[in-house]
Amino acid sequence: MSLDAPVGRSEPGRPARLAAVPAPSADGPATLLLLVAAQDREAFAQLYDAVAARVHGLAVRVVRDPAIAEEVTQEVFLQVWREASRFDPGRGSALAWLLTLTHRRAVDRVRSEQAQSDRLRRYEARTSTTAYDSTAEQATQRMEAARVRRALDDVGEPHRSALELAYFEGLTQREVAERMGVPLGTAKTRLRDGLRKVRTAMRGGEAR
Repeated sequence: MSLDAPVGRSEPGRPARLAAVPAPSADGPATLLLLVAAQDREAFAQLYDAVAARVHGLAVRVVRDPAIAEEVTQEVFLQVWREASRFDPGRGSALAWLLTLTHRRAVDRVRSEQAQSDRLRRYEARTSTTAYDSTAEQATQRMEAARVRRALDDVGEPHRSALELAYFEGLTQREVAERMGVPLGTAKTRLRDGLRKVRTAMRGGEAR
């Protein structure tokens, strides 16, 4: 587990800072938390061994993903190392305090993951385009507006009107269908076939 300060047993060649930490019992976690508040690494290691499984189990139940739950567990114990002094034995048990931290962290992670997923969906919705939209954008970027207009003159109706509504007035396929009073499938066909005729005309061929 990674912390700002190393955590673990006593370093080789140096006596442990905690000569004899009581084995965790009913009040063991509280005793250990008070020692962790004084930055006692041995006490922290014993606290981790005593309650990590409970913390991880609660995180899994909230986030529904073992990998994310493992990250939440690590974040909780990092917070414990830094903020153990905030634990007040007079306001409840040490385990209840730890599980409260865990629940808050897990809920925050769920909200963060959901927000990121929502942002991704919105981005995809903004950037996704139909094939004809992409082709039209590339065509109009390469060609002068006057040439496009002349090509449209050769396309003929009803394709010309459909293309003008879509590419010069910026209407969607559904809006083109509503404006022309035709089914959506018919509007899509007119746009697709009309664009093919424009391409032919722009290449110097005859729009058919």
